[in-house]
Amino acid sequence: MAKMCCLGSNNKMTMTIRETVDYLRALDSLTAQLPRESLRLFFIPSFTALSAASACAGGIDLGAQNMCWEERGQFTGEVSPLMLREVGVSIVEIGHSERRHIFGETDEMANRKVLCALSHGFTPLLCVGETAEQRACGIADEILRIQLIRGLRGVSAADAGRLMVAYEPVWAIGAGGTPAAPDYAGEKHAVLRQTLCALFGPAGAEIPLLYGGSVNLENCGPLALLPEVDGLFIGRSAWEPAGFYRIIQTVLPIFKIKNGPC
Repeated sequence: MAKMCCLGSNNKMTMTIRETVDYLRALDSLTAQLPRESLRLFFIPSFTALSAASACAGGIDLGAQNMCWEERGQFTGEVSPLMLREVGVSIVEIGHSERRHIFGETDEMANRKVLCALSHGFTPLLCVGETAEQRACGIADEILRIQLIRGLRGVSAADAGRLMVAYEPVWAIGAGGTPAAPDYAGEKHAVLRQTLCALFGPAGAEIPLLYGGSVNLENCGPLALLPEVDGLFIGRSAWEPAGFYRIIQTVLPIFKIKNGPC
């Protein structure tokens, strides 16, 4: 069986409900003929757009940008897994660097969310990545291992196949980000794969590893060629349907050669 290739985008706090609906309708139309047996396309809009998005997403999976680890309670401003299930979400993004570094979320909080997401039938998309300072200090590999080991604590090998992991170096994301060079990204993906295999055995080799961090039409091909890159988590280059589709068209032939037909 071909390994799943995963291509998606998180639009952060950028689109209104109407803009999200228009975007998804256009993207679904552009990608309607793509085979889905080994291809997972996903989009992660703002919370307010999720209900409307679920009615027009078509063959595109929807994700949530965050989630509380409790079903109910006195958690003002949080969103319950029950609420996300109600609006048709299948993926929950956990541990994005903006949640970690702006809002103070820890590895332990990410772990509680991963376990909660699995218990409610979602695919957790755990984001990991080192800061520029950590890279300069030569501890990037250790940071990535710690984030994985802590973030996935208590996950069984049987559930490992339901995970996705995105490597997003903090210095590479956002408007001022600098894309990681392919050789650097390849090294870090190898570290992540080794760690996943140490945690889960053979199941760790099958967990989709996505690269995210200033992905664009120019660098998406070299990144897709990397042995341990199973997909791309694309930012602003995917926030226009035709732009996302051009990236998809560029990388799908590469993933077909690497993994078998998508």
